[in-house]
Amino acid sequence: MRKMIYRFLLASVILAVALSVAQAKSDFTGTWKVNVAKSDFGPAPTPDSVVETIVHQEPTVKVKYVQVGGTGDVSSDMEYTTDGKESVNHLGDNEFKTKLRWEGDDLVGETQGSFDGNDFTAKDRWSLSADGKIMTVVRQVSADGADFEMKMVFEKQ
Repeated sequence: MRKMIYRFLLASVILAVALSVAQAKSDFTGTWKVNVAKSDFGPAPTPDSVVETIVHQEPTVKVKYVQVGGTGDVSSDMEYTTDGKESVNHLGDNEFKTKLRWEGDDLVGETQGSFDGNDFTAKDRWSLSADGKIMTVVRQVSADGADFEMKMVFEKQ
């Protein structure tokens, strides 16, 4: 009887640990540099570089975005929450409204906004490799009646 209780307790502990690991969310914190050769920017001009510095303290995600080349040099600070509530960010005079939420270990965002008078929607999926060294962002964009997809592969610095 004692052995059976011991085995039951051991099995319970192992199950609890396995469940807590399975329920852990990805942590996107870090400095990430885009690998231009592994990325696909669709019809948009390919930038010379993109660096995202992310501070992820659940449920807040802060992103400092710096792009050189492509559509021009851009720098922006953005803040989101992962609870599906709307976050409002600005790039110059342009306002973007994003709802970011968890889908498994991935963050999924839906953004609506206007850039220089052109309305757009974007759906993003942020995912991390198993070792946490690669972040992939797949973005589906609809703007001016055109739909396209971008895939940005970032390497942790």
